[in-house]
Amino acid sequence: MSTATLTIDLDAIAANWRALAAIARVETAAVVKADAYGLDAARVAKHLAAQGARQFFVAVAEEGLALRRVLGSGPVISVFSGHMAGDADMIAGANLTPMINSLDQMLRHVEALPGHPFGLQLDTGMNRLGMEPAEWSALRDIALAQNPTLIMSHLACADEPDHPMNEAQSRAFEDMTRGLDVPRSLSATGGILLGPEYHFDLVRPGVGLYGGLPFLDATPVVTLDIPVIQIREVAAGETVGYANSWTAARPSRIATISAGYADGLIRAMGAQAKLHAGEVAVPVVGRVSMDLITVDITALKEAPASLQLIGIHQSVDTVAGFAGTIGYEITCAVSPRVARHHLGGPEAPA
Repeated sequence: MSTATLTIDLDAIAANWRALAAIARVETAAVVKADAYGLDAARVAKHLAAQGARQFFVAVAEEGLALRRVLGSGPVISVFSGHMAGDADMIAGANLTPMINSLDQMLRHVEALPGHPFGLQLDTGMNRLGMEPAEWSALRDIALAQNPTLIMSHLACADEPDHPMNEAQSRAFEDMTRGLDVPRSLSATGGILLGPEYHFDLVRPGVGLYGGLPFLDATPVVTLDIPVIQIREVAAGETVGYANSWTAARPSRIATISAGYADGLIRAMGAQAKLHAGEVAVPVVGRVSMDLITVDITALKEAPASLQLIGIHQSVDTVAGFAGTIGYEITCAVSPRVARHHLGGPEAPA
């Protein structure tokens, strides 16, 4: 195979879902937006549904429609972006539950789809999505009369347990929803780990399912292996790559591997990045280019057929650190050119 291979362990995803559910001890949904963070939402959701997940969250209605075709009529599929203009047919046809974010969305929903299920999203300080306290106060009685199925908000700093914003948002959410007979949800992965006062009635883990921080006890989910195209001897003083960006300080062996930023390997990783051949770490030299990366394999005794970027020796978040980003971006960025291989779980959907 001439392309990189991303191996995705569906059983590990299920194990992480069960582990987070055991911590939360309330209904545990699964966030599968952005194609399950780049890992194939159809396969991931189908496997989690088989494990008992009954609620799923996506970013936009189009994702929800695709997911409904895989999951069938049973599970609840909620849409974070709410009821956008032009989405009524998708919402109705796929029986999606939009998380209403504003008065405009509320009016759009009840006018286009009276009686259709919906949830409500409140802004408790993140200033991204949801109704702020003043808007919620004006709309509250009207919205509650329409029987929402869920009220949610989202934590801005949950991956920093000691950040004062966490307590401030929890207190604001409690103040905005106190006494309501509607299920409530505040926490994704980070909030689950903050403790039971953040769990309310439903939690929505996302990145923790896929092995990412801040869930330190997560079972690893992905490996990324990249084939070697060519190995060459480079003399001391010779340069490698665009702009002569690396100069050999000694006679070196350089492997050119079959992946680059067109495969989603972020160019900013540059020479900070390392790959592994078995137990041995080998550094990237030169620039990450569109289709190729050059790696100094002088330390290896034998020529490798492939090198591993993500695996047992370095996690998604370690690789993210090379590029100054977060693990979410690494998996979401992996392009369709990279082959996907799934372990465990159901057969691929038709």
